[in-house]
Amino acid sequence: MSPSIATMTSSGQVTIPQAVRETLGLEQGDPVLFEERDGLIVVCKYSYSEPLWDASVCSTLTEWEDSLDDDL
Repeated sequence: MSPSIATMTSSGQVTIPQAVRETLGLEQGDPVLFEERDGLIVVCKYSYSEPLWDASVCSTLTEWEDSLDDDL
């Protein structure tokens, strides 16, 4: 894949170029991960089974930490 350029809108949105979408296998509604690695930003198709996603979901499940549930 050759380099692609996109322009950011005033609201911070960027359309991912078609060649990039095809290379990553991205479809409408797919999550996209932006990660900094050694001063570069890497764009990846995001998988919900990754540890970062698991940790973010786990942090929202505080109901499981309630001791009142232990006696039910």
